[in-house]
Amino acid sequence: MNMKFLQELTEDIQYLKEDKEGTASLYLTGPFAQAEIANRNKRIYRMPILEKEINRYKTENVQTNRAVGELGHPQGPNINLDRVCLSIKELNRDGNNFMGKALVTNTPMGKIVSGLISDGVKLGVSTRALGSLKPLKDGINEVQDDLRLLAIDVVADPSAPDAFVAGLFEGRSYIWDNTSSVWVEQTLDRTKKELKTMSVKDIENNKIRLFEQFLQSLSANKHK
Repeated sequence: MNMKFLQELTEDIQYLKEDKEGTASLYLTGPFAQAEIANRNKRIYRMPILEKEINRYKTENVQTNRAVGELGHPQGPNINLDRVCLSIKELNRDGNNFMGKALVTNTPMGKIVSGLISDGVKLGVSTRALGSLKPLKDGINEVQDDLRLLAIDVVADPSAPDAFVAGLFEGRSYIWDNTSSVWVEQTLDRTKKELKTMSVKDIENNKIRLFEQFLQSLSANKHK
């Protein structure tokens, strides 16, 4: 499975406080995902594909209390537990939108989110997924049926997408490593392609660098 890293931003998020047994909980609510319209990243999600994947995510993650999100744009598809700030509680279809409800967790990053909201900072949410793309007209890309929703994260200033993250990570491909149970960047494939463009002399001069690059990538993914 060879898929691209995808992130989609949502600005229209509301804050909700609920008091249960004397304890106040803070939630983020709003449209967490949208189908059948080209978004700011020039991607379109067809409803049958998005709904199927949302339902899978709900069954495997939301209903088992494993649907968590991080604060800020993570640098890849895997979940970093030390950065968790959200626990997704609901994802329900409303027309072409999937309306979500997420609890701000009692974690260090969750407390930062609560503090930012208390200080009036505008926050949004960003879905994090993997999937392949099919080019359409006018630069639009259609997300294909291998879509895999990974998390819903909290981001600041959602009206200004992070171009660095988009450029650096959306161009990468990932495969699922059954041994380590994480998404691994296809460094080996990239190294093979680089080798094909080199002369014998270039390979000789760069073989140590390429091998070290590959080992570093394996080590980084192993410790995520």
